[in-house]
Amino acid sequence: MSLELIKEYHFKEKENNTFNLSIINFDDACIINEPAQIDSFKIYWIKEGKGSYNIDFRTYTFEGEVLFFLTPGQVFSITSEEVKRAYMLAFVPDFYCIATHDKEISCNGVLFNNTYETPFVKPQQRVSNQLNRVLENIIDEFEHPDTAQYDLLQSFLKQFIILSVRAKKETMVPELNQEESLVFKNFSVLVEQNFKTLHKVSEYAERLGITSKSLTKHLQRIGTSSPGIIIKNRIILEAKRELIYTDKNVKEIAYNLGYEDPAYFTRFFTKATGKSPLNFKIEQKS
Repeated sequence: MSLELIKEYHFKEKENNTFNLSIINFDDACIINEPAQIDSFKIYWIKEGKGSYNIDFRTYTFEGEVLFFLTPGQVFSITSEEVKRAYMLAFVPDFYCIATHDKEISCNGVLFNNTYETPFVKPQQRVSNQLNRVLENIIDEFEHPDTAQYDLLQSFLKQFIILSVRAKKETMVPELNQEESLVFKNFSVLVEQNFKTLHKVSEYAERLGITSKSLTKHLQRIGTSSPGIIIKNRIILEAKRELIYTDKNVKEIAYNLGYEDPAYFTRFFTKATGKSPLNFKIEQKS
């Protein structure tokens, strides 16, 4: 990878890095063939460039200024890129818990823990200018630390995330009903929290306080996949991750995903992907 790391800042708590800012310069096009599993929440802000990234076994292309967001457990690799300048913010839940602050910010299931939509956001110039000011404040605080640094850095990160949520909302279809968007967000979060144990649409609809038919109609109006397909795709994604990044056998993976019959799980996986779990693992590692 042709990469020049200009500067890196770390906030340490109990000897562990809990919040990092990296300023990165890519001097040439680069290619990374080895996928890596993300171990912290990450925000990449690419100021200028183009590229092709593979996130959770799907390829996304971009050009120009973009923000993109990665959640722990996601699989990330770079197919190709040509980026002049980029920033990367990384943090762990101990530094900033997105679930705890979700009522205030609504980033959970929108920016993070959202495997159902394109992870890129193109900010408008006004938001981009605001993000620049927040980033300058973060750098200044790292370079001139003082009392209550944790609180101030957390506050700046929160501002950055709020502005990113606003940038995301600006890209959404304006005629979408707010209730329908909220149903989709809440459903997405529930799936992320429960896909290993709950496999039926009715189980999620019950927790949302609506019928299965109503949930399906909400998602139809938004134009996304049906609830059943979203649940199935999340289970398959986790199976792929575990096949590649753990030493678990198919029986263990099936059990971890709520399937007591490994043969049934193998048929389920094969029907969804066109490959058996073992063939998928061999193909990905070859």
